[in-house]
Amino acid sequence: MSGSPTPVLDPEQGEFVCSGVSISAASCRSGGLPNLARATGARLSPDRRTATVLFAATPAAGLLEDVRRSATIAVVFSLPTSHRTLQVKGTDARIVPLEPGDRELAARYVDAFVATLEPLGYPGPVIRRVLASHPDDLVAVCFTPSSGYSQTPGPEAGVPLRSGA
Repeated sequence: MSGSPTPVLDPEQGEFVCSGVSISAASCRSGGLPNLARATGARLSPDRRTATVLFAATPAAGLLEDVRRSATIAVVFSLPTSHRTLQVKGTDARIVPLEPGDRELAARYVDAFVATLEPLGYPGPVIRRVLASHPDDLVAVCFTPSSGYSQTPGPEAGVPLRSGA
């Protein structure tokens, strides 16, 4: 794709955000009142130029309404065992139809996240309940990451990610 911007995430960062990490997303309504929701999975396009985040629509209703109105989203991916955290933002977020395999992706994500948290002492059934969604309640939000930041606690927190060609 000639003229396309370099993806915000490099290949390793792309793998990280699609693994069993904690995924939270936020958007806001006019006046800056934020809405936050936990996601139940993420995928990137093969060129890493677009990201899709999956949500249980019912608990994410406020976030989804804000995305419809503002098209803005910030998504944080964090590994609880190390606190490594990446944040990506987009200004063209939109609700899109699920793709084949998205329901299975959400189920695999929940399994991976539970496997990450159980060794830390978190009960798997509680984590599954927090992330539970009926398959018919799953929704996808797609956006182009326009900026990204390291948010891992420490001196590099807030540093922009180097573009990942």
